[in-house]
Amino acid sequence: MLAYSIIERKQNGFELSKDELSFFINGFVNSSIPDYQMSALLMAIYFQGMIEKEVSNLIQIIIDSGEHKKFRDEGIYYADKHSTGGVGDKISIILAPLLAATGTIRIPMISGRGLGHSGGTLDKLESIPGFNTQLSMEAFEKQTKEIGCALIGQTENICPADKKLYALRDVTATVRSIPLICGSILSKKIAEGIQGLVLDVKTGSGAFMQTYEDSKKLAENLVKFGNAFGVKTKAHITDMNQPLGQTVGNWLEIEESLEVLQGGGPEDVRKLSLDLSVSIMQMAEPHRKPEDIHSQLVTILDSGQAFDKFCEITKIQGGDTAYLTGKKDMGNATYQMDVIAESNAYISSINNYQLGLDSIQLG
Repeated sequence: MLAYSIIERKQNGFELSKDELSFFINGFVNSSIPDYQMSALLMAIYFQGMIEKEVSNLIQIIIDSGEHKKFRDEGIYYADKHSTGGVGDKISIILAPLLAATGTIRIPMISGRGLGHSGGTLDKLESIPGFNTQLSMEAFEKQTKEIGCALIGQTENICPADKKLYALRDVTATVRSIPLICGSILSKKIAEGIQGLVLDVKTGSGAFMQTYEDSKKLAENLVKFGNAFGVKTKAHITDMNQPLGQTVGNWLEIEESLEVLQGGGPEDVRKLSLDLSVSIMQMAEPHRKPEDIHSQLVTILDSGQAFDKFCEITKIQGGDTAYLTGKKDMGNATYQMDVIAESNAYISSINNYQLGLDSIQLG
Protein backbone atom coordinates (compact mmCIF):
# COMPACT_ATOMS: atom_id res chain seq x y z
CA MET A 1 0.00 0.00 0.00
CA LEU A 2 1.03 3.59 -0.58
CA ALA A 3 0.28 6.31 1.99
CA TYR A 4 -0.07 8.80 -0.87
CA SER A 5 -2.84 6.73 -2.52
CA ILE A 6 -4.77 6.35 0.75
CA ILE A 7 -4.66 10.11 1.37
CA GLU A 8 -5.85 10.73 -2.20
CA ARG A 9 -8.74 8.26 -1.85
CA LYS A 10 -10.02 9.94 1.29
CA GLN A 11 -9.55 13.40 -0.26
CA ASN A 12 -11.90 12.25 -3.02
CA GLY A 13 -14.48 11.04 -0.49
CA PHE A 14 -13.99 7.27 -0.82
CA GLU A 15 -14.42 4.80 2.04
CA LEU A 16 -11.17 3.47 3.47
CA SER A 17 -10.96 -0.24 4.28
CA LYS A 18 -9.89 -1.54 7.67
CA ASP A 19 -6.61 -2.70 6.12
CA GLU A 20 -5.93 0.77 4.70
CA LEU A 21 -6.67 2.48 8.02
CA SER A 22 -4.62 -0.09 9.93
CA PHE A 23 -1.67 0.32 7.55
CA PHE A 24 -1.75 4.09 7.93
CA ILE A 25 -2.32 4.38 11.69
CA ASN A 26 0.07 1.61 12.70
CA GLY A 27 2.63 3.06 10.32
CA PHE A 28 2.26 6.42 12.02
CA VAL A 29 2.74 4.80 15.45
CA ASN A 30 5.93 3.00 14.39
CA SER A 31 7.17 6.13 12.54
CA SER A 32 7.26 4.55 9.08
CA ILE A 33 4.61 7.12 8.07
CA PRO A 34 5.68 10.70 8.86
CA ASP A 35 3.70 13.41 10.63
CA TYR A 36 3.10 15.37 7.43
CA GLN A 37 1.31 12.45 5.74
CA MET A 38 -0.75 11.70 8.85
CA SER A 39 -1.65 15.40 8.98
CA ALA A 40 -2.83 15.20 5.37
CA LEU A 41 -5.05 12.20 6.13
CA LEU A 42 -6.48 13.88 9.24
CA MET A 43 -7.36 16.93 7.14
CA ALA A 44 -8.98 14.73 4.47
CA ILE A 45 -11.06 12.98 7.15
CA TYR A 46 -11.95 16.38 8.64
CA PHE A 47 -13.45 17.55 5.35
CA GLN A 48 -14.80 14.28 3.90
CA GLY A 49 -15.93 12.52 7.09
CA MET A 50 -16.27 8.76 7.59
CA ILE A 51 -19.11 6.29 7.27
CA GLU A 52 -20.17 4.17 10.25
CA LYS A 53 -18.05 1.16 9.27
CA GLU A 54 -14.93 3.33 8.99
CA VAL A 55 -15.50 4.85 12.45
CA SER A 56 -15.93 1.39 14.01
CA ASN A 57 -12.73 0.22 12.34
CA LEU A 58 -10.91 3.37 13.47
CA ILE A 59 -11.92 2.80 17.11
CA GLN A 60 -10.88 -0.87 17.00
CA ILE A 61 -7.51 -0.13 15.37
CA ILE A 62 -6.68 2.48 18.02
CA ILE A 63 -7.69 0.08 20.82
CA ASP A 64 -5.61 -2.72 19.29
CA SER A 65 -2.53 -0.48 19.10
CA GLY A 66 -1.98 -1.14 22.83
CA GLU A 67 -3.20 -2.96 25.94
CA HIS A 68 -6.75 -3.03 27.19
CA LYS A 69 -8.23 -4.12 30.51
CA LYS A 70 -11.43 -5.87 31.55
CA PHE A 71 -12.51 -4.98 35.08
CA ARG A 72 -15.04 -7.40 36.58
CA ASP A 73 -15.73 -7.79 40.32
CA GLU A 74 -18.89 -9.09 41.96
CA GLY A 75 -21.06 -6.27 43.29
CA ILE A 76 -18.80 -3.51 41.90
CA TYR A 77 -19.59 -1.37 38.86
CA TYR A 78 -16.71 0.10 36.87
CA ALA A 79 -17.58 3.32 35.08
CA ASP A 80 -16.15 6.58 33.83
CA LYS A 81 -17.12 10.03 32.63
CA HIS A 82 -15.74 12.08 29.76
CA SER A 83 -16.24 15.68 28.72
CA THR A 84 -15.75 16.82 25.13
CA GLY A 85 -13.87 19.84 26.51
CA GLY A 86 -14.56 23.39 27.50
CA VAL A 87 -13.48 26.36 29.59
CA GLY A 88 -13.43 26.01 33.38
CA ASP A 89 -14.64 22.41 33.19
CA LYS A 90 -13.31 20.70 36.30
CA ILE A 91 -16.11 18.13 36.77
CA SER A 92 -13.90 15.00 36.51
CA ILE A 93 -11.90 16.12 39.56
CA ILE A 94 -15.13 16.17 41.58
CA LEU A 95 -17.06 13.27 40.08
CA ALA A 96 -14.32 10.62 40.36
CA PRO A 97 -13.76 10.82 44.15
CA LEU A 98 -17.48 11.42 44.77
CA LEU A 99 -18.47 8.16 43.10
CA ALA A 100 -15.50 6.24 44.52
CA ALA A 101 -16.64 7.30 47.99
CA THR A 102 -19.94 5.42 47.50
CA GLY A 103 -18.09 2.09 47.79
CA THR A 104 -20.10 0.52 44.94
CA ILE A 105 -18.63 2.41 41.96
CA ARG A 106 -15.01 2.30 40.85
CA ILE A 107 -13.60 4.91 38.49
CA PRO A 108 -10.51 3.93 36.45
CA MET A 109 -10.13 7.33 34.75
CA ILE A 110 -7.72 7.94 31.89
CA SER A 111 -7.74 11.65 31.06
CA GLY A 112 -6.09 13.92 28.53
CA ARG A 113 -4.23 17.19 28.43
CA GLY A 114 -5.54 20.49 27.13
CA LEU A 115 -6.68 20.30 23.52
CA GLY A 116 -7.07 23.46 21.46
CA HIS A 117 -8.59 26.14 23.67
CA SER A 118 -9.91 23.70 26.29
CA GLY A 119 -8.27 22.76 29.56
CA GLY A 120 -7.03 19.25 30.39
CA THR A 121 -7.73 17.23 33.54
CA LEU A 122 -4.13 15.98 33.66
CA ASP A 123 -2.73 19.51 33.60
CA LYS A 124 -5.03 20.49 36.47
CA LEU A 125 -4.09 17.46 38.57
CA GLU A 126 -0.38 18.07 37.94
CA SER A 127 -0.73 21.59 39.34
CA ILE A 128 -0.88 19.82 42.72
CA PRO A 129 2.83 19.53 43.66
CA GLY A 130 4.03 15.94 43.30
CA PHE A 131 0.84 14.50 41.77
CA ASN A 132 1.88 11.66 39.46
CA THR A 133 -0.49 10.97 36.56
CA GLN A 134 1.89 8.56 34.79
CA LEU A 135 1.16 5.29 36.60
CA SER A 136 1.86 1.90 35.06
CA MET A 137 -1.11 -0.24 34.05
CA GLU A 138 -0.39 -2.53 36.99
CA ALA A 139 -0.41 0.36 39.49
CA PHE A 140 -3.50 1.83 37.80
CA GLU A 141 -5.43 -1.43 38.16
CA LYS A 142 -4.22 -2.07 41.74
CA GLN A 143 -5.12 1.43 42.96
CA THR A 144 -8.56 1.34 41.33
CA LYS A 145 -9.38 -1.93 43.06
CA GLU A 146 -7.96 -0.89 46.44
CA ILE A 147 -9.40 2.63 46.86
CA GLY A 148 -11.99 2.85 44.09
CA CYS A 149 -10.30 5.33 41.77
CA ALA A 150 -7.13 6.18 39.88
CA LEU A 151 -6.60 9.34 37.82
CA ILE A 152 -3.98 8.91 35.13
CA GLY A 153 -2.95 9.89 31.61
CA GLN A 154 -2.40 7.53 28.74
CA THR A 155 0.53 5.22 29.32
CA GLU A 156 2.75 4.06 26.47
CA ASN A 157 0.70 0.86 26.45
CA ILE A 158 -2.86 2.28 26.36
CA CYS A 159 -3.99 3.36 22.89
CA PRO A 160 -0.57 4.66 21.79
CA ALA A 161 -2.08 5.47 18.40
CA ASP A 162 -4.48 7.92 20.01
CA LYS A 163 -1.72 9.53 22.06
CA LYS A 164 0.13 10.46 18.87
CA LEU A 165 -3.02 11.36 16.93
CA TYR A 166 -4.29 13.51 19.81
CA ALA A 167 -1.16 15.65 19.76
CA LEU A 168 -1.24 15.99 15.97
CA ARG A 169 -4.94 16.95 15.86
CA ASP A 170 -4.21 19.68 18.39
CA VAL A 171 -1.73 21.45 16.10
CA THR A 172 -3.40 20.81 12.73
CA ALA A 173 -6.86 22.29 13.52
CA THR A 174 -8.56 18.91 13.00
CA VAL A 175 -10.06 18.62 16.47
CA ARG A 176 -13.67 19.31 15.40
CA SER A 177 -14.17 16.08 13.45
CA ILE A 178 -16.89 13.77 14.75
CA PRO A 179 -15.21 10.55 13.48
CA LEU A 180 -11.86 11.58 15.01
CA ILE A 181 -13.49 12.62 18.30
CA CYS A 182 -15.31 9.27 18.49
CA GLY A 183 -12.10 7.39 17.77
CA SER A 184 -10.15 9.29 20.43
CA ILE A 185 -12.67 9.30 23.27
CA LEU A 186 -14.12 5.82 22.89
CA SER A 187 -10.86 3.96 22.25
CA LYS A 188 -9.43 5.13 25.61
CA LYS A 189 -12.64 4.47 27.52
CA ILE A 190 -13.16 1.00 26.04
CA ALA A 191 -9.50 0.15 26.73
CA GLU A 192 -10.06 1.03 30.41
CA GLY A 193 -12.30 -2.03 30.72
CA ILE A 194 -15.30 -0.14 32.11
CA GLN A 195 -18.94 -1.23 32.03
CA GLY A 196 -20.60 2.20 31.90
CA LEU A 197 -19.73 5.60 30.44
CA VAL A 198 -21.43 8.99 30.83
CA LEU A 199 -20.48 11.67 28.34
CA ASP A 200 -20.71 15.41 28.91
CA VAL A 201 -21.05 16.81 25.40
CA LYS A 202 -20.53 20.56 25.47
CA THR A 203 -22.33 23.04 23.23
CA GLY A 204 -21.83 26.77 22.77
CA SER A 205 -19.08 29.30 22.17
CA GLY A 206 -16.53 27.53 24.38
CA ALA A 207 -17.18 24.05 22.97
CA PHE A 208 -15.60 22.29 19.99
CA MET A 209 -19.16 21.77 18.71
CA GLN A 210 -20.58 25.28 18.95
CA THR A 211 -24.12 24.64 17.69
CA TYR A 212 -26.68 22.46 19.40
CA GLU A 213 -27.25 20.49 16.17
CA ASP A 214 -23.56 19.56 15.90
CA SER A 215 -23.38 18.70 19.62
CA LYS A 216 -26.47 16.48 19.30
CA LYS A 217 -24.96 14.71 16.30
CA LEU A 218 -21.71 14.09 18.21
CA ALA A 219 -23.61 12.84 21.28
CA GLU A 220 -25.68 10.43 19.18
CA ASN A 221 -22.57 9.04 17.49
CA LEU A 222 -20.68 8.60 20.76
CA VAL A 223 -23.63 6.77 22.35
CA LYS A 224 -24.15 4.57 19.26
CA PHE A 225 -20.52 3.47 18.99
CA GLY A 226 -20.01 3.17 22.75
CA ASN A 227 -22.97 0.81 23.07
CA ALA A 228 -21.87 -1.12 19.96
CA PHE A 229 -18.54 -1.86 21.69
CA GLY A 230 -20.31 -3.23 24.78
CA VAL A 231 -20.02 -0.19 27.06
CA LYS A 232 -23.33 1.14 28.36
CA THR A 233 -23.19 4.76 27.22
CA LYS A 234 -25.30 7.83 27.97
CA ALA A 235 -24.73 11.44 26.94
CA HIS A 236 -25.72 14.80 28.45
CA ILE A 237 -25.57 17.93 26.27
CA THR A 238 -24.55 20.84 28.51
CA ASP A 239 -23.96 24.57 28.12
CA MET A 240 -20.53 26.01 27.34
CA ASN A 241 -21.53 29.56 26.40
CA GLN A 242 -19.81 30.76 29.55
CA PRO A 243 -17.09 29.26 31.77
CA LEU A 244 -18.18 26.52 34.14
CA GLY A 245 -17.89 27.91 37.64
CA GLN A 246 -15.98 31.06 38.55
CA THR A 247 -12.38 30.18 37.69
CA VAL A 248 -10.27 29.24 34.65
CA GLY A 249 -6.73 27.91 35.02
CA ASN A 250 -5.16 24.74 36.37
CA TRP A 251 -4.59 25.43 40.09
CA LEU A 252 -7.55 27.82 40.34
CA GLU A 253 -9.82 25.05 39.09
CA ILE A 254 -8.37 22.61 41.62
CA GLU A 255 -9.19 25.13 44.38
CA GLU A 256 -12.75 25.46 43.12
CA SER A 257 -13.10 21.67 42.91
CA LEU A 258 -11.99 21.39 46.54
CA GLU A 259 -14.74 23.83 47.53
CA VAL A 260 -17.36 21.63 45.82
CA LEU A 261 -15.87 18.47 47.36
CA GLN A 262 -16.44 20.05 50.78
CA GLY A 263 -20.07 20.96 50.16
CA GLY A 264 -19.62 24.46 48.73
CA GLY A 265 -18.46 25.94 45.46
CA PRO A 266 -20.38 27.43 42.53
CA GLU A 267 -23.89 26.07 42.06
CA ASP A 268 -23.45 25.23 38.36
CA VAL A 269 -20.35 23.10 39.06
CA ARG A 270 -22.02 21.33 41.97
CA LYS A 271 -25.22 20.64 39.99
CA LEU A 272 -23.49 19.23 36.92
CA SER A 273 -21.21 17.05 39.08
CA LEU A 274 -24.27 15.60 40.80
CA ASP A 275 -26.30 15.18 37.59
CA LEU A 276 -23.55 13.21 35.83
CA SER A 277 -22.84 11.16 38.96
CA VAL A 278 -26.53 10.25 39.28
CA SER A 279 -26.50 9.00 35.67
CA ILE A 280 -23.57 6.69 36.37
CA MET A 281 -25.14 5.31 39.53
CA GLN A 282 -28.41 4.68 37.68
CA MET A 283 -26.46 2.47 35.27
CA ALA A 284 -25.10 0.48 38.18
CA GLU A 285 -28.34 0.42 40.19
CA PRO A 286 -31.26 0.81 37.73
CA HIS A 287 -33.80 -0.25 40.39
CA ARG A 288 -33.12 2.86 42.52
CA LYS A 289 -34.99 6.16 42.18
CA PRO A 290 -32.87 9.04 40.85
CA GLU A 291 -33.91 11.26 43.77
CA ASP A 292 -32.66 8.67 46.28
CA ILE A 293 -29.31 8.44 44.49
CA HIS A 294 -29.09 12.24 44.39
CA SER A 295 -29.74 12.43 48.13
CA GLN A 296 -27.00 9.89 48.85
CA LEU A 297 -24.47 11.80 46.72
CA VAL A 298 -25.37 15.15 48.33
CA THR A 299 -24.69 13.60 51.74
CA ILE A 300 -21.29 12.32 50.58
CA LEU A 301 -20.37 15.78 49.24
CA ASP A 302 -21.62 17.79 52.19
CA SER A 303 -20.08 15.48 54.79
CA GLY A 304 -16.59 15.84 53.28
CA GLN A 305 -16.32 12.14 52.38
CA ALA A 306 -15.66 13.00 48.72
CA PHE A 307 -12.95 15.48 49.76
CA ASP A 308 -11.33 12.81 51.96
CA LYS A 309 -11.35 10.39 49.01
CA PHE A 310 -9.66 12.96 46.76
CA CYS A 311 -6.99 13.51 49.42
CA GLU A 312 -6.48 9.72 49.57
CA ILE A 313 -6.09 9.53 45.77
CA THR A 314 -3.70 12.50 45.80
CA LYS A 315 -1.53 11.01 48.55
CA ILE A 316 -1.24 7.60 46.87
CA GLN A 317 -0.32 9.27 43.57
CA GLY A 318 2.45 11.27 45.21
CA GLY A 319 0.68 14.61 45.58
CA ASP A 320 1.26 16.92 48.55
CA THR A 321 -2.09 16.96 50.37
CA ALA A 322 -1.00 19.92 52.50
CA TYR A 323 -1.95 22.11 49.52
CA LEU A 324 -5.43 20.57 49.58
CA THR A 325 -6.01 21.01 53.30
CA GLY A 326 -4.67 24.57 53.46
CA LYS A 327 -1.55 23.76 55.48
CA LYS A 328 0.50 25.00 52.54
CA ASP A 329 -0.41 27.98 50.37
CA MET A 330 0.21 28.12 46.63
CA GLY A 331 0.43 31.91 46.83
CA ASN A 332 -1.06 34.56 44.57
CA ALA A 333 -0.38 35.34 40.93
CA THR A 334 2.52 37.70 40.29
CA TYR A 335 0.34 40.00 38.21
CA GLN A 336 -3.26 40.83 39.05
CA MET A 337 -5.78 43.24 37.59
CA ASP A 338 -9.35 44.11 38.49
CA VAL A 339 -11.64 45.03 35.61
CA ILE A 340 -14.33 47.39 36.88
CA ALA A 341 -17.51 48.19 34.94
CA GLU A 342 -17.88 51.90 34.25
CA SER A 343 -21.67 51.80 34.62
CA ASN A 344 -24.47 49.51 35.79
CA ALA A 345 -25.18 46.82 33.20
CA TYR A 346 -25.34 43.09 32.67
CA ILE A 347 -23.31 40.66 30.56
CA SER A 348 -25.35 39.52 27.56
CA SER A 349 -22.76 37.14 26.09
CA ILE A 350 -19.21 35.86 26.58
CA ASN A 351 -16.67 34.86 23.94
CA ASN A 352 -15.82 31.69 25.82
CA TYR A 353 -13.52 30.40 23.10
CA GLN A 354 -11.38 33.53 23.43
CA LEU A 355 -11.26 33.11 27.22
CA GLY A 356 -9.81 29.63 26.70
CA LEU A 357 -7.15 31.03 24.36
CA ASP A 358 -6.40 33.83 26.87
CA SER A 359 -5.84 31.20 29.59
CA ILE A 360 -3.32 29.38 27.38
CA GLN A 361 -1.51 32.61 26.57
CA LEU A 362 -1.28 33.41 30.29
CA GLY A 363 0.41 30.05 30.81
